[in-house]
Amino acid sequence: MMRRYYHRDRLVEVEQLDDVIAVRVDGDARGAAAPGADLGTSARGALREAHIDEETTAAFARARWQFITPSARARETLAAGEGLPGATAVGKVIRRPNGRVGIATDLLNVQLVPSLSPAEAERELEAAGLRVVNKLGFAENLYEVRTTTAEDALAASTALHENGSFVFAEPSFVEHVPPRSAPTDPRYPEQWQWHNTGAAGGTAGADVNIEPAWDRTSGAGLRVAVIDTGFDTGHEDLAAGVGSMSGFYRSGVAGATFRQGTAGMPDSDHGTFCAGMVGARRDNGLGGVGAAPDCELTLLACLEDQVDTQTTLARAVAYAANPAMELPEADPADGADVLVCSLGPNGADWDLTSTLELALEGAAAGGRQGKGLAIFWAASNGRNVDVMKDEVVSHPDVIAVVRSTRKDLEDNAARGPEVELIAPGVGVFSTESGDAYAADTGTSYAAPCAAGCAALALSVNPELTRDQLRAIMRDSADQIGGVAYPAGHNDDYGFGRVNAGEAVLLAATAV
Repeated sequence: MMRRYYHRDRLVEVEQLDDVIAVRVDGDARGAAAPGADLGTSARGALREAHIDEETTAAFARARWQFITPSARARETLAAGEGLPGATAVGKVIRRPNGRVGIATDLLNVQLVPSLSPAEAERELEAAGLRVVNKLGFAENLYEVRTTTAEDALAASTALHENGSFVFAEPSFVEHVPPRSAPTDPRYPEQWQWHNTGAAGGTAGADVNIEPAWDRTSGAGLRVAVIDTGFDTGHEDLAAGVGSMSGFYRSGVAGATFRQGTAGMPDSDHGTFCAGMVGARRDNGLGGVGAAPDCELTLLACLEDQVDTQTTLARAVAYAANPAMELPEADPADGADVLVCSLGPNGADWDLTSTLELALEGAAAGGRQGKGLAIFWAASNGRNVDVMKDEVVSHPDVIAVVRSTRKDLEDNAARGPEVELIAPGVGVFSTESGDAYAADTGTSYAAPCAAGCAALALSVNPELTRDQLRAIMRDSADQIGGVAYPAGHNDDYGFGRVNAGEAVLLAATAV
């Protein structure tokens, strides 16, 4: 069945899988059993026929989403507008034009015109049959809502498009957002990303030239936010740097809830590795060192089990820029100075919702109390991937980072005009969960490498605006690879490989 909805003011036609529904079940254990057999049978066969990969279905299963072919009784129950016994949420399985799968429930995000007062906006929401789940404070009249009158969020999106009181109404799909990592390479005993001697087939000097930067700064006084699915916050080489503004999101029936602190935070090798690339401690006799080893880490876990809506990701971005978005009593000055995220699908398009776009734009412009927040994001892994098809990483306010090898060459990552920087990301060494260490590969690790270097530059001149810092990172980059850089840019290498030492020098003299 073909369905329609609006996405960033564009009408999108999608396929709804026939005879399949998604059901979220309660339970403490991951991969909880499906609801009772009287509600239906497994739709695994239908998913295979629809070419939905096992990794995606397994991720949904870990997040307690089951795909079933509903029984006649379940159909009658749903047609009557009643919930299914044992299910906390029910949705339809949608495949978008880019092939990505989402679950459409009754949840959507809407923004009303700025001229409406809060009271007027709430009256419009009620008149439209929308119940507020969360008021999203990072943009005016922005709400996460549930439709109480439309069939689902897609139907509500089309019905509200012509309503002049609404700027947009977009379904909030539950989707699988995996970390941008690649298979692990053999372990290397040293961190060539910081000091490449040419060993192990490398090229001497093919690193980020960070030792001269460390002669001047190690990032003390800077706060770097790392958004991922989870972290080992007690890791022996990270714990001393984890700040009090860290926190995590737990998805629930009525949207995600935010918890400040690290108690109960989900754990993830991927997030722990990214955090170590930024801020693993130094001079403690343990493991390696991060790019900005004395910075404070604001670790934000969201998209637990790699599944949730972009609304949760948007909230994490907004909180990183201004903690008062989630904690009204928080001081906006406790927001991050640099933000990095390495989440996103590999080798595939990724739609950017208007809500996440507003969060990115608000953080980029209003973070650091008006100076602006530099947002680094890992571009997709995968050869011949068009970076422009990834609407998140190619957004103008996002600094897209790809990965380089120890030979100073680009390696198997997205390409295109919005690639901004390249940094070491092949066989780099960092922290892993359980007080462990390893070498790993991915753009996921190039992005925090670049973000940590940017934190060093900002630490020597905290008055720099986001735009000034961004220009410094571009201007200080080394044009590597033996390729042409027309107008200073190459689609595979961006403006060049990060050079921390030169960035610190430029930042120190900038006015």
